[in-house]
Amino acid sequence: MNQGTEQQHYPDDEIDLRDLFLTLWRGKWIVILTTIVFAAAGVGYALNKPNIYKTSVLVAPAQEDGGLSGLAGQFGGLASLAGINLGGGGSNQIVIAKEVMQSRAFLTGFFQRHDMEIPLMAVEGWNEKTGDWVYDRDKYNPETGEWLPYSDGETHKPTDWEMVEVFREDHFGVSENKDTGMITVSVQHYSPILAKEWAEKLMEDINEYMRKQDVEEAEARIEYLEEKLNEITIAGMQQVFYQLIESETRTVMLANAQKEYVFKTIDPAVIPEEKSEPKRALMTIGATAFGLMLGVCIVLVRAFIGNGQQEEGCA
Repeated sequence: MNQGTEQQHYPDDEIDLRDLFLTLWRGKWIVILTTIVFAAAGVGYALNKPNIYKTSVLVAPAQEDGGLSGLAGQFGGLASLAGINLGGGGSNQIVIAKEVMQSRAFLTGFFQRHDMEIPLMAVEGWNEKTGDWVYDRDKYNPETGEWLPYSDGETHKPTDWEMVEVFREDHFGVSENKDTGMITVSVQHYSPILAKEWAEKLMEDINEYMRKQDVEEAEARIEYLEEKLNEITIAGMQQVFYQLIESETRTVMLANAQKEYVFKTIDPAVIPEEKSEPKRALMTIGATAFGLMLGVCIVLVRAFIGNGQQEEGCA
């Protein structure tokens, strides 16, 4: 008896594809209307999204420090006794330069040097025909050049923290090819011209920042070595210190003569002719698919509720 009862329940639990198709067919206008509404909304949203253009710079490590590495191997022990670190090679400097380029301190200075506050935080588009900015007038008044206040009285003027977050999340990217060691720095913006300018200035500034830092450190080491040299009376040790000073002096000379100090440009940034975002076709397809699924769900839910009410009425 129990087996017969279980067998009688199985057909009720199975999905009847014919009934499912008939249910969807009866609610076809709901499905069609929902799909059309969401497709139209997707098209409207996609068309209202401004174009974003992306440019990239392909760079390679620019430094070779074979001479310094040689001195490090020859006099590393003596230099350590004197308190001098000869360094471990160019690869470490590339890693440091990559991290510096993405750091808050460097990016904050980069924004200030190139007056990026307005185009980074107050612009929501770019007119391709006139070349004019499209400002977010809820935040910024271009006529007066003032940031507008919130309802609580504070202004929309961005902080350094906010600018760094927006730039790193929406406008800037760094990637490295582990096989070749090549590094790609990408910048995107509503204006293709500004994207190219920012990419170029970014590479110029990071090279200058690292060059200046190395020159200052080398000059400090030279000063220290010269002070220690006056305290040493052993001729052999004096010769070592003279060679160390020569190495640091060469570092200063090469750094001042080398424009592309850390990153050597292989493929420079160009003004992009095609947008990288938004993917309007994908947006429209996604909205249409969502509308179709929502319409089907509405029809099925209505049918389920209707069947439940009928069963309660029969009972």
